[in-house]
Amino acid sequence: MSVPEFYYEEDGGSWKVTETMKQAYETHGCILVRNMLRPEEVNKVKAALEAPDGVLQHTYRRSDGKERDNGFVLWNHPGRDVTGVLARTQRIAGTAEQLMGGDEIYHYHTKLIMKSARTGGTFVWHQDYGYWYKNGCLAPDMSSVFIPMDDTDPENGCLQVLPGSHKYGRMDHVEIGEQLGADPERVEQVKKRLDSVYVEMKAGDVLFFHCNLLHTSDANTSPRRRWVFIVAFNKRSNDSYKDHHHPRYTPMTKEEDSALMKCTETDLDGKWFMKNEEDFSVPRNLH
Repeated sequence: MSVPEFYYEEDGGSWKVTETMKQAYETHGCILVRNMLRPEEVNKVKAALEAPDGVLQHTYRRSDGKERDNGFVLWNHPGRDVTGVLARTQRIAGTAEQLMGGDEIYHYHTKLIMKSARTGGTFVWHQDYGYWYKNGCLAPDMSSVFIPMDDTDPENGCLQVLPGSHKYGRMDHVEIGEQLGADPERVEQVKKRLDSVYVEMKAGDVLFFHCNLLHTSDANTSPRRRWVFIVAFNKRSNDSYKDHHHPRYTPMTKEEDSALMKCTETDLDGKWFMKNEEDFSVPRNLH
């Protein structure tokens, strides 16, 4: 089983999510849309992410337990700056909403994951809902949108997925070294039934995936960095029943796709950046 691929095309200036895409997402737990962001749009987002007075001020680092680490920046509200506009565009938020069934969604959080050249660490097999379930979100009505800022391949630690694994439901997540990962015994059994796929992507490609999809990534052994921008969404109807380190339902205003290139806002107020000690996907923060 492979990852279903589609190519971004505007029909009369608008992007449409087709029934074929919805069915592929339902069956495989993910779809890959090639060329969803134009090169100039990727460059605009990269410039915002790389600005020394921007989101990088809130970077924290996390060991993978194998003498490597990764950099993280995580914020809970999208904001009005370039990073927030990207998350709220019809192209990103609107597509996610349609793939998730069409009910209203809200921004759960966005994160920048930075795997540095030669030193970037691994991520063990996991499901995003393996963490989010603990936050009081009762149903797996959540998804992630994976947007690389750099070309990704096996050498620099591209994403690996098990297409169709979302149908096995949420697995218990246990401590694996310095990470929380899906129950290794169950993962091995799923791998006997489904093929693992390296999702090689170009900057500007976008992967939409279900919160129960099993995924992992290897270390970055290349001389190239691997930066990825990931937006998480939750359905309004699946609002957490308790306060936690991510937001409960907050209305989200979607933006037209053209708003990204027009955005000049740099104000980061209200984004609610998360601190390292608040990251409960790390075992040491649970004790």
